[in-house]
Amino acid sequence: MTESTSIEQRGYAHPELLVNTDWVVEHKDDPNIRLLESNEDILLYDTGHIPGALKIDWHDDLNDRLRRDYVSKEAFEELASRLGLTPETTVVFYGDKNNWWATYALWVFQLFGHDNARIMDGGRLKWSEEGREWTREVPQVERTKYQASERDDARIRAFRDDVLKHLEKKGQLVDVRSPQEYSGEKLHMPEYPQEGAMRGGHIPTAKNIPWARAVNADGTFKSADDLREIYEKEQGLSPNAETIAYCRIGERSSHTWFVLSYLLGYPNVRNYDGSWTEWGNLVNAPIER
Repeated sequence: MTESTSIEQRGYAHPELLVNTDWVVEHKDDPNIRLLESNEDILLYDTGHIPGALKIDWHDDLNDRLRRDYVSKEAFEELASRLGLTPETTVVFYGDKNNWWATYALWVFQLFGHDNARIMDGGRLKWSEEGREWTREVPQVERTKYQASERDDARIRAFRDDVLKHLEKKGQLVDVRSPQEYSGEKLHMPEYPQEGAMRGGHIPTAKNIPWARAVNADGTFKSADDLREIYEKEQGLSPNAETIAYCRIGERSSHTWFVLSYLLGYPNVRNYDGSWTEWGNLVNAPIER
C-alpha cells in the first residue's frame, strides 16, 4: 500500500487511534477535541505549530523533576487542567521525529487512564509537506478541574524486575534502537552524544527492530501487512506472546508499543522505560553483543 492509502484501508486492528491531517482541519473548532504537540525539541513549538495546538514539554510536563519517574497523579491533574482537558476530551497528539514523542505522550496519558487519545498520522513532517498553515499564536483555553485515575504502571509499563522475570520465562523482547546501539558499538544514536550507560550491547534474546522501520518517508505509518512483514515474517514475533519493548529511555519504544498494540493488535505489550540507561548501568545484569 502507498503512503497515500487511507487509514481505514491499511488493515489496522484499531484504526480509530489514528487521524489524518484532513481530519484535524475538519475538527479544528470542535470544543471536545484538544490538539497537543509533543516534540523532542521542546523549542520547536514556539517556531510554529498547528493552529489551536497546545504544547507538551516531555521533560517538564511528563517527568518528575527529581526522581527518574513520571509525574504524580496530582501533577498530571494539574497539567490536564491547565490544558483545559476533561476525561471526555479527545486528545490528538502529533510532533517531530515521525511522532515518536507524540506516542510517548499518549503512552504517559494512558498510565493515568486517559485512553481517549489519538495520533495525527505523519506528525509535523506530513503537515509541513502538505503546505498547511503554521502559527506562533498560543491558544487561550479555559482551565478545567481534571480528575485522573491513579497511575496504573502494571498494564503497559515494565520495570527492571519485570524484565528479569520475562527473561526467565523466555519472553519476547524487542530492542527498537539503532543497529549500532544494539551491537554495543554505540551508547546512543550516531548523531547524539554517546552517554547514559556504562556498557553497550542489548538484553539477551531481544530482537533488533529499529522503531523508524514502522513509518513511511512522509512520516505516516506503514500498512498492517507491511508491518507484519517486518515484525512477524522477518523477525519472528508472535502476536499473542507477552512482549516488552525498550530503547534508551523509553521514548522510541513507546512508538513501537503503539504500533504493536494498536496497529497490529497485540494484546499484551509493555514499554520498559528504564531501557538501556538503566540496564546498561545495572551491576551483574546480563548483556549480549
